[in-house]
Amino acid sequence: MIETIGLTKKYGSLYALQDLNLTVEDGTVFGFVGANGAGKSTTFSILATLLQPTAGDAFVNGLSVTKNAHEVRKQIGYMPDFFGVYDQLKADEYLDFYGASYGLKPRDREKLIPQLLELVNLSHKRYEYVDLLSRGMKQRLCLARALIHDPNILILDEPASGLDPRARVEMREILRELKSMGKTILISSHILPELAEMCDSIGVIDTGRLIAQGSVSEIQAQLQSEKVMRVKIAGPVSVVSAFFENDPFVSQIVEKPENNLIEFLYRGSEEEQMVLLRKAMAAQLPILSFAEEETDLEDVFMAITKGADAS
Repeated sequence: MIETIGLTKKYGSLYALQDLNLTVEDGTVFGFVGANGAGKSTTFSILATLLQPTAGDAFVNGLSVTKNAHEVRKQIGYMPDFFGVYDQLKADEYLDFYGASYGLKPRDREKLIPQLLELVNLSHKRYEYVDLLSRGMKQRLCLARALIHDPNILILDEPASGLDPRARVEMREILRELKSMGKTILISSHILPELAEMCDSIGVIDTGRLIAQGSVSEIQAQLQSEKVMRVKIAGPVSVVSAFFENDPFVSQIVEKPENNLIEFLYRGSEEEQMVLLRKAMAAQLPILSFAEEETDLEDVFMAITKGADAS
């Protein structure tokens, strides 16, 4: 488990982090969302014991990053947003070097390296020089490097940054596999819809402060006092539209006859929404579907950070 308590990092009068309180449970994938400069990389650097906080502390499996840095490093695999590779090494030599740095015996490295390369889909590049690999392949190789000592916690700072769509899909599939292996994963990304697909929960950070935390649906519910409802109709929309106009929780009905749809804002609870649907069915309206329009994570992020700027 990862936990931060009052974590603060200050440079002169500038706060990179302000009183960050965060918990990531074992075996979950936690997505850290924020604009550039919001404090994501600062948080990750502190968790990776590369940066000392000004105040507060962070704990990895109960170990303090400030007091037990050496032990914490054994527990985590850290992949920074910018990383160096040794261009004159082949892929297997690169992993062998880091395996030796972690004290793995030669016979253990010899057995482990092919397994890691297979996990990150680089078995066919085992004897290629690192500088000949594509950016996506280098990203996956560095993920293998972070796994060389079999940590149970992975801290991945923008692992899909700069990747093309195919490489992002490959990275996402690898992360799903790691989650199925029981790894706890803390990941930051600006590719927000992908976080929604991968993560059990997300945290939104803005100007060094955690301004929202929870599942995507929970954060959406906090933001949306009004939901956008979409109703698919078999036939003319006018009769159905007139029915919904009489409900006190309905406003701003939009008819889309070319698609046999109506849309409206609804500010009632889920229970009141169910009552409305039952009334519509009792009135024998030709409704094919009745659903809340999903708000994607980008909309959520923009709404949350706009609210934080105004506060």
